[in-house]
Amino acid sequence: MQKIKTALLSYGMSGKVFHAPFLEFHPGFELLGSWERSKKLIHQDCPSVKSYATMEELLEDDLDLVVVNTPVETHYEYAKKVLLAGKHAIVEKAFTTTVAQAQELAAIAKENGLKLAVFQNRRWDSDFKTVQKIISEKVLGDLIEAEIHFDRYNPLLSPKQHKETANSGAGILKDLGPHLIDQALCLFGLPQSVFADIRITREHSLVDDYIDILLYYSNFRVRLKAGFFVREAIPAYIIHGKKGSFLKPRGDVQEDELKLGMKPNLDVWGTESVEKRGLLHTEIKGKTVQEITPTLQGNYYDFFDGVYHSITNDAIEPVTAQEGVQVMRIIEAAIQSSAQKKVIDL
Repeated sequence: MQKIKTALLSYGMSGKVFHAPFLEFHPGFELLGSWERSKKLIHQDCPSVKSYATMEELLEDDLDLVVVNTPVETHYEYAKKVLLAGKHAIVEKAFTTTVAQAQELAAIAKENGLKLAVFQNRRWDSDFKTVQKIISEKVLGDLIEAEIHFDRYNPLLSPKQHKETANSGAGILKDLGPHLIDQALCLFGLPQSVFADIRITREHSLVDDYIDILLYYSNFRVRLKAGFFVREAIPAYIIHGKKGSFLKPRGDVQEDELKLGMKPNLDVWGTESVEKRGLLHTEIKGKTVQEITPTLQGNYYDFFDGVYHSITNDAIEPVTAQEGVQVMRIIEAAIQSSAQKKVIDL
């Protein structure tokens, strides 16, 4: 099996939790190491790999793929260097800080025959996959409205300075927002227009920490919400159609299990607890149905498997650069809408 020689651009939480476990588990990848600026942590988990002192040292190595998992405001600069060095790239969300940056990266990758994937891992959450199945089966009839929430209760500022310092990549819109937007685009495609309310709600916060984004489609609406003052959360997915409704709490276990040091597998990984199952209440073949719906298994492995096949078999990336551009279009429209207090047409 062809091995994709891979390196990370940092080994903080994302490198340790979201990337290294799957790169090591997937038989098609060989993790060579990570760029580490001050803390040298990767050898605690992966003793045989390299700790690169500089990005230049990393890019000079015999690599096929680089994961750009640094703060959002650095994504464009670092991803551009990676692509110009002739390496394939995975870039975390938010893809970039502007649409223009995203389009430029997509063009560079295309011109150089390189694969460029955006790490929108929440497409492979168990809860989202279940919602996606319900919608694809059309058991709710014509859709009227949908809501997707990423709610938390955490009034304290993050100890990670890059998350709380005012910069082009900070704030909840470019942190949790890309998850919500990407899921909406996966389910429903690009909307016609956008209205948004972006606020700061935490004491002493310098960055946005509340978003309410309304996406306008021809016959239905989709609302995306995230904030830090939701002590009692409503279902994360609320879908209403002309025949019925589907309500699903956020229940994917992968992030929590990865943080505990658990290793992925292909059998029971990403299996939610039964109490997080969704409620389907609709009409099927003239009969009213009200039932608890089994949750599909989630697994971020499928993203990495998609990247592997995109490189080795020239398949399409699991999340393309163009899809990353579309997410950035919604983000830019949301910023403009909130500032002007008006609906923005796309």
